[in-house]
Amino acid sequence: MTFTYNISNIDEAAATLLEAFPNSRFFAFWGGMGAGKTTLTKALCKHLGVDTVVTSPTFAIVNEYVSGTGEPIFHFDFYRIKNLDEARDIGCDDYFYSGCYCFCEWSENIEPLLPDDCVRVVISGTDQTRTIEASVIKPKLKEKPFYDKQ
Repeated sequence: MTFTYNISNIDEAAATLLEAFPNSRFFAFWGGMGAGKTTLTKALCKHLGVDTVVTSPTFAIVNEYVSGTGEPIFHFDFYRIKNLDEARDIGCDDYFYSGCYCFCEWSENIEPLLPDDCVRVVISGTDQTRTIEASVIKPKLKEKPFYDKQ
């Protein structure tokens, strides 16, 4: 599915994304710096009833929120991950296969670890209008399984 949105209708975009994949709990975001991954995650959490502040877990790697139904929601930022072992060390499998909503930024850095039924959400566009391309994917192991940040 592909659709466009802007900041004034981001709440609708979040609802559209969740409604398009009603049985999915893992959303893996792709998009450059400033693409709007965290802003979209905030809107998704709002739609799910989170009533606390949603922030990027850039340094914490994972933030936990509580949905309106009392279920945990996990928000990841793998920008600073240097290799797959670092992701494994935080116990990402326990989170990923918990059955809870997981919103994962910088997913390309841990692609081989992503669940087989995750929703790949590619965000592109300008400051005014963004495009989302979303589909369920099966991650493919890359020759080099993470991006070298050196």
